[in-house]
Amino acid sequence: MTSTLAARISHHGAVDGVTGSCHQLSLPDGQSVLVDCGLFQGAETSREGAGAERLDISFPIDRVRALVVTHVHIDHVGRIPRLLAAGYRGPIVCSQASAALLPLVLEDALKVGFTRDQALISGFLKQIRQQTIAVPYKQWRTIISGEVALRVRLSPAGHILGSAYVEFDLKRGQETQRVVFSGDLGAPYTPLLPAPRSPYGADVVVLESTYGDRTHESRKDRRQRLQALCERCFGNKGSLLIPAFSIGRTQELLYELEEIIHRNRQRPAAPGVTWDDLDIIVDSPLAANFTAGYGQLREHWDSEARRKVAAGRHPLAFEQLTTIDDHATHLGAVEYLARTARPAIVIAASGMCSGGRIVNYLKAMLGDPRHDVLLIGYQAAGTPGRQIQQYGPKGGHVDLDGQRYPIRAGIHTLGGYSAHADQKDLLNFIGRMRHKPRQVRLVHGDTAAKQALAAAIRQCHPNIEVIVP
Repeated sequence: MTSTLAARISHHGAVDGVTGSCHQLSLPDGQSVLVDCGLFQGAETSREGAGAERLDISFPIDRVRALVVTHVHIDHVGRIPRLLAAGYRGPIVCSQASAALLPLVLEDALKVGFTRDQALISGFLKQIRQQTIAVPYKQWRTIISGEVALRVRLSPAGHILGSAYVEFDLKRGQETQRVVFSGDLGAPYTPLLPAPRSPYGADVVVLESTYGDRTHESRKDRRQRLQALCERCFGNKGSLLIPAFSIGRTQELLYELEEIIHRNRQRPAAPGVTWDDLDIIVDSPLAANFTAGYGQLREHWDSEARRKVAAGRHPLAFEQLTTIDDHATHLGAVEYLARTARPAIVIAASGMCSGGRIVNYLKAMLGDPRHDVLLIGYQAAGTPGRQIQQYGPKGGHVDLDGQRYPIRAGIHTLGGYSAHADQKDLLNFIGRMRHKPRQVRLVHGDTAAKQALAAAIRQCHPNIEVIVP
C-alpha cells in the first residue's frame, strides 16, 4: 500500500459518545461513502454541532456516492430522512434483513422527528425503498468505479438481526487498501444471532468501544440473574419495568423469558404466581412490528433458535405474552398496574427512557417501592435512563418531560444483556485477524471506555497504531 491510495476517514457523530453514528470514507479523488447516518440522543452532539435538537446535515454531500448502513438502530439510521432532504439520491446499501426492517424504523423516525403528514411519510418511504440495495452477506459489490475503485462486503456483526460489519477494498492499479468499519459488534451467544467472526485482515479498522472498559457476564449467568431478579421483584408484590429498544433488545428479552418459562413452568415466580401464569407485556406497536418482522426472517436466526421452532416452541410469540397496540389500552395498563401492583413484566421503549411509552409507566410507578426497574442497555449521558441508573439507588429523582419524579422503586442494571461486545470481544475481533491492521481508530464510546480499550490494544498489539479521534 502506498500513501497515494490512502483513504481519509472523518467522523460526523459517535465520536464523543455512542449515538449519532456517521462516518465518511473519502477516496484520494474526493469521492466518498458514508457509513451510517444516525440520530443523537441525550446531550451527545457531533463536533459540527449536530445533536438531538439539530438534525440537519451540516457537511457537504455532493460527492457522497453511497450510504452503507451497518444496522437499523435509530442512532445509526435516524437521520437518513434528513440526508434525503439535503438532496442525497445515491444507493443505500445494507444487508437483506436490514433492508426489510429499515422502512419500519424510518417510518417511526419520520413521525417522531420530521412530520406527521402521512403523504409525505409515504413519499419518503417510497424513495428510501427505491434507493435501498439489499446485499447478501459475504458478497463483494462495487460501489465506485474509475481510476480508484471501491467495493464493499458485509458480514454478520451479531448485534441485531441484519447487523453487519463493513469491509471496503480500495484499488488503483495493483495497489490496494482495506478499511473495516465494525459498526456495533454483538457479544458471542446473543440470542437468535450467530456470533460475529473476524475478517481475514485489514489495513485500518474503525472500531466501536461502547464497553471497551468492562467485561460482560456469561449468557448462562445473565439468564440466571434475570430469573432471580424477576423473582425478587415479584416478591415485592409489584411489577418489573424494562426499558428496551424496540428492535434487538425486546426480541432477545422475549427469547430469554420464553426459555425461563419453559424451564420453570410450574415453579413459583412469586408467592401465588407461577411462571406459567405470569403476564409479560410488550407495550410498543413498533416493537410488536419488529417482533413480527423477526418472525418472518427466520432464515437469519441461528441454529439454536431454529431448533426450538422445529420442536414446536415459539420463542417470540408464546402464550404468556401480551402486546399492546392502541394508546387507550396503554393508558389503561399503566393505571391498572400502578394501582394494583400486579406481578408482571412490562417491556417498552425507549431503551434510554428518553421517550416512548415507558415514560408513562415511569411517571406512574417510580415513586412506589413495590415496583422495580431493570436497565439492560447502555444509558447515554443526558438521558433520563442515565439519571435513573445514577441517582435511583441513592433515592434521588429524575426529570421526565420537565417534571421531577422521586425514585423509590428498585433500580437494577443487568449489563450482560447489552447488545455490544465487551473489551474481551473487541480485542478478539482484532486479535483473530490473520493480517493485523496497522491502525485502529476508536469511536462510539465514552472517553473512559475508549482510553481503556486503547491501552488494552496497545498492550496486546504494540505494532498497531491506536487513534482516538
